[in-house]
Amino acid sequence: MATMLTHPQVWGAIDRLAARYDFSASGLAKKAGLDPTSFNRSKRITPEGRPRWPSTESIAKVLQATGASIDEFVALLTQKKGRRPAKPVPVIGLSQAASGGYFDEHGFPAGAGWDEIPFPDVNDERAYALEISDHSMGPLYRKGDIIIVSPAAIVRKGDRVVMKTKDDEVLAVEMKRKTAKSVQLVLLTPGHRDRTLSASEILWIARIIWSSQ
Repeated sequence: MATMLTHPQVWGAIDRLAARYDFSASGLAKKAGLDPTSFNRSKRITPEGRPRWPSTESIAKVLQATGASIDEFVALLTQKKGRRPAKPVPVIGLSQAASGGYFDEHGFPAGAGWDEIPFPDVNDERAYALEISDHSMGPLYRKGDIIIVSPAAIVRKGDRVVMKTKDDEVLAVEMKRKTAKSVQLVLLTPGHRDRTLSASEILWIARIIWSSQ
């Protein structure tokens, strides 16, 4: 039997997405370039008492504003109200991570030097956190911001990712294009030109699934 989307499911997913990225419903609407009252609870029902649904354009703008993927939003549609209890996630500074010895060959946290922070809603048992070490990626990421990285998440065009190269660079970038031979990257550091790397130069790539912006 086919499952129909319900009005509470869709609005619940928007509320959970807002909470995941540290926004109120109105804050998320504003971040997405919408009227700040667009997602208010009073706007979810018409004056005649009929359900008012968010437009696909609004949802697209929300995903773009948060950097969330459509898969992430779909998962939130069926997530029950409330958040899972926080669990420890390994964390280390982004600049420190590039010094070597903190990841195995598959891009999973390894070795000593990792601390831990509590974080809910992580489906990937190998997920980890990186703390932004300076202001070089501002205003997108500022010193002290935390990003959660999931090695198990599917990486698609437009996703923000962390990658490690054979030169021991650990980079937070946006995936512009990926082929069998090369990867085009949009650098998150203002004033720097975008880069294209040979696939053979890259050891691993993992998607950023959350940030404390």
